[in-house]
Amino acid sequence: MAKKRAVKRKATKTKRKATKTKRKATKTKRKATKTKRKTKKAFGGYSISFKNRDESLEQVFGKANIAPSEMTKRLWKFIKKKGLGHK
Repeated sequence: MAKKRAVKRKATKTKRKATKTKRKATKTKRKATKTKRKTKKAFGGYSISFKNRDESLEQVFGKANIAPSEMTKRLWKFIKKKGLGHK
């Protein structure tokens, strides 16, 4: 029986020249225009105003730790109770 030998190949390294392309730096001048933005309507046509409110977060959510989903429920309960929502 003849034993087969594994032939090892030498890894050949090829050196590539790094070619850099020169690009011209072009500056584009933008016109300085002042545009006044119109206030958009609230998403779904429903807006909430907390203007001139004195309640603290502790008064709205309570002192205990609560989950974000529970915060949302309590916040909407507060909004409906105080009549802060507008269509």
